[in-house]
Amino acid sequence: MAESFFNLLKCEIIRLRTYRGRDEARQNVFDYIEISYNSKRKHVRNGMLSPV
Repeated sequence: MAESFFNLLKCEIIRLRTYRGRDEARQNVFDYIEISYNSKRKHVRNGMLSPV
């Protein structure tokens, strides 16, 4: 599961940008997890539906 997440993370945001510093990269990863990943990901607890 973690490998799948990190693969998506690399493909969707990290390889597309050059960061000026660690804080900027950290913020971008946080935004990806909170805004994009959690709203698309299917969850077992709700019958394999995405939260959206």
